[in-house]
Amino acid sequence: MITFLWAFAFLLLPLPFVLRYFLKPADKGLGGALKVPFFASLSRDLGGRADRTSTSWWKLAAASLVWLLMVTALARPAYVGPEVPLPAEGRDIMMAIDLSGSMAEQDFAVGGRPTTRLNVVKDAADAFIKSRKGDRVGLVLFSDRAYLQAPLTFDREAVRKLLDEAQVGLTGQQTAIGDAIAVSLNRLKDRPAEGRVLVLLTDGANNRGEMDPIRAAELAKKLGIRIYTIGVGGAPMAVDTAMGRQMVTSSDLDEGALRKIADLTGGQYFRATDVNGLAQVYRSIDKLEPIGADPVHVRPEIALYFWPAGLALLIAALSVLIATVPAFITNRPLYKGPVDKEA
Repeated sequence: MITFLWAFAFLLLPLPFVLRYFLKPADKGLGGALKVPFFASLSRDLGGRADRTSTSWWKLAAASLVWLLMVTALARPAYVGPEVPLPAEGRDIMMAIDLSGSMAEQDFAVGGRPTTRLNVVKDAADAFIKSRKGDRVGLVLFSDRAYLQAPLTFDREAVRKLLDEAQVGLTGQQTAIGDAIAVSLNRLKDRPAEGRVLVLLTDGANNRGEMDPIRAAELAKKLGIRIYTIGVGGAPMAVDTAMGRQMVTSSDLDEGALRKIADLTGGQYFRATDVNGLAQVYRSIDKLEPIGADPVHVRPEIALYFWPAGLALLIAALSVLIATVPAFITNRPLYKGPVDKEA
């Protein structure tokens, strides 16, 4: 709907009439007498013009309309839309996702067909990010090294898209867990103390990078940042190989280190061996880290003051043109009678 944010401005509407009533008209005074031989003809011509001016009611109407539009613009008209929920200040969640070569292992099954660990992680993490309304979410990807893919942001759709575009081996084949924690902490350390969380997901052991994972966890403890660790790796499954049907159990997951990292920081360690298990992990984290606050509802406002202001300017300009252009076009002299050369 359309409303006026400064509706009290309409109290100015009668101002011109108030001024006209209380202020005295300007004193015309007595000018010096000037005698000219063609006074009678001149007075008739001026009288005709005065009559035409007095009948120009449109000038008064135009001035009144301009004043009305200017007061309307001053009242700040605005279109106020329906209520829209805005995210309140919630938690700051960094997600660190392993992209090492082992994440290409097809030891998960979806619909009876084998799929890679990374594909399952993407689906589960996507649902988790989508559910974190009101939270800032960031993304760190790591293998040989860790790098920030998405800073903490309310734009969860952008984070989901960046996660979907991640590929195995993007930065190498090995696993730098300590560096992933360090990069995440660097983004979380300046955020408010309450609600800073890191969700670390990997299927291997730390075998690359500059930072030791336990040392990074101790730093997180000092900063008051909780780390939830998730160990990924499907249960043994039968697959067809060149040597016939075999059971595959490829995983070098360091559960001890991941559990210690979580315990040091007040988080929790989860083990995900199948699709349902990984989805349950994220649901458990949702319960442990509920949304910090309900969204704030606001009504978006679109300013409309420039419409009446612009229309007032246009009417004023047209009024000036209508009053002046005919005189320039006709260029009619003020006196048409004969000139007395002896005068």
